[in-house]
Amino acid sequence: MMNVTIAKLALQALLGRRRFYLLLAFPVLLIGLVTLITVLTDGDAAWEIVPGLGYTLVLPLVAILAASSVLGPEVDDGSIVYLLSKPVSRYGIAISKWLVALGATLVAGSLPIFVAALITGDTTRAVALFVGAVVAGTTYSALFLAISAVTRHAVIASLMFVLIWESLLGNLFTGIAWLSISQWGIRIGHALSDELPDPANLPWAIGASLVVTLAGVWFAGDRLRSFSLRGED
Repeated sequence: MMNVTIAKLALQALLGRRRFYLLLAFPVLLIGLVTLITVLTDGDAAWEIVPGLGYTLVLPLVAILAASSVLGPEVDDGSIVYLLSKPVSRYGIAISKWLVALGATLVAGSLPIFVAALITGDTTRAVALFVGAVVAGTTYSALFLAISAVTRHAVIASLMFVLIWESLLGNLFTGIAWLSISQWGIRIGHALSDELPDPANLPWAIGASLVVTLAGVWFAGDRLRSFSLRGED
């Protein structure tokens, strides 16, 4: 159901905004910090930063910027109604925009986590973290796309979710891991490397990631369909 034209327009919107440079700043910061610590100390010390900073901050922040850039501005300025006036499936629009946001999230979020982990000197851990980051990035991008479709304050709402739920409460209460996207990703990575934490049940982590991803994209499409039906802007 992907629409190539809509995907190209979404990509142009992503690359043509100042957010794109901020999106690139996060992975550069992560890789630079890990490199610096590895040079000054050792790979083990730098390794602790990769899942902690990469999963809880860099990856979700990149996903927020990507998802909000491909859909948020159109909702904010009301131009989404012009797109919805075309005979195109609303779910096709949502899927097309999600795929662009997903691609940006994987390139600027998941891949830098892999590179940063490689710098610490352990390929097995790096691959495990990358696989988990791909799963988490996929889920994050779908969730934040849904949030962008439902509110004009998508960035603020998404940031509150990441900073309060994923970071603050996730570090205070171990039970949050069962409802944390980053922890689902880490648990999936644990299946490939025992050196990663084991915060949740593996089948639950896989199933929950899949459900949130599908539900997020579906909800975004349904919300766009509601825009069309009610003439909202």
